[in-house]
Amino acid sequence: MIQPFTADPIRFVSEDGRPIHPLPAQYTPAFLRELHGLMLLGREFDRKLITLLRQGRTSFYAQASGMEATQIGLAKAIRPKHDWVWGYYRDQVLALGLGVPLFNLISQCLGSNTDESRGRQMPHHFSSREYNFASISSSIASQVPPAAGSAMAQKYLGTDEITVCTFGDGATSEGDWHAGMNMAGANQAPGLFVCENNQWAISTHLRHQTASENIHIKAKAYGMPGFYVDGNDVVAVLEVCHHAAEWVRAGNGPALVECLTYRVGSHSNADADAEKSYRTRDEVNEWLGRDPITRVEHLLEHLGDPISAEERAGMIAAIHKQVDDEVLRAEAAGYPDWRIMFEDVYSDMPDHLRQQAQYLREEQEAQA
Repeated sequence: MIQPFTADPIRFVSEDGRPIHPLPAQYTPAFLRELHGLMLLGREFDRKLITLLRQGRTSFYAQASGMEATQIGLAKAIRPKHDWVWGYYRDQVLALGLGVPLFNLISQCLGSNTDESRGRQMPHHFSSREYNFASISSSIASQVPPAAGSAMAQKYLGTDEITVCTFGDGATSEGDWHAGMNMAGANQAPGLFVCENNQWAISTHLRHQTASENIHIKAKAYGMPGFYVDGNDVVAVLEVCHHAAEWVRAGNGPALVECLTYRVGSHSNADADAEKSYRTRDEVNEWLGRDPITRVEHLLEHLGDPISAEERAGMIAAIHKQVDDEVLRAEAAGYPDWRIMFEDVYSDMPDHLRQQAQYLREEQEAQA
């Protein structure tokens, strides 16, 4: 059923929630509810963070609304804390699906003292040492070459880890993407490369990114299989990504998965979508009607375990309260001050830095 280089995206569940193929045994109502809960968490996290952005409590955020099935499906297809992840700046739902605590993501967005990066990284550019989640970078496709390198290291060390690297469709126009894909393919490195094709790179549509019929077909040039999946079908994403991940883990070399989805929100808070309307409202509304969360709800209804409107509202209210509580907890920890400039670099601070720190301390005390 799962074959590379298909003409149409692989799909397990239709848009009205009916299984197209018999679902594997693990897709019980309980497991589907777990997936639904994680997707809903990602959606509502987006909404709450946009509010924080407008309140001036953070300064950058990139929405993932509409892409929850792609990111949760991938998260559940790999081994958290075992495999390595090089994500891109819209992967907050992927991080949540892997188990990265909500508090960690909020702390990073706020840059508080509870931020693992201690406020040194750009907001919404998170990482997690515990979950092998490398720091997000704003430079498009810059994560692809180091991901290829970490996969090559895994092959050299003989581990059963794999490296997972995600990117948007716009990244495939960058030289870094081609260099990283070529290096992984040439070295048969255990890398799973996942294109979250949301069809718009800021204001440039996919059709202006490439003359290729799609993204996954480019895998042929790098000597690896390419899989094409409906990115709004969480069952299909999980099944295809798990199949590809285990193929990679077995020592067969890298693979490319293209998840066809859609970014229904703005590219980021720097986006001019609302003002310049580089895409039509009809297009956005069409994809809003293909909501991946609604599809899971229809599937559960078809399986005889529906989520009522009251239950859904209660879930959303609980998520909002959790986010609000974690924001207050992160803010209560305070924010880093000048002293962090002298920390986390040397185990034993050199004398010239010790003198500079003392000088700055005295200046701060004199101005107090």
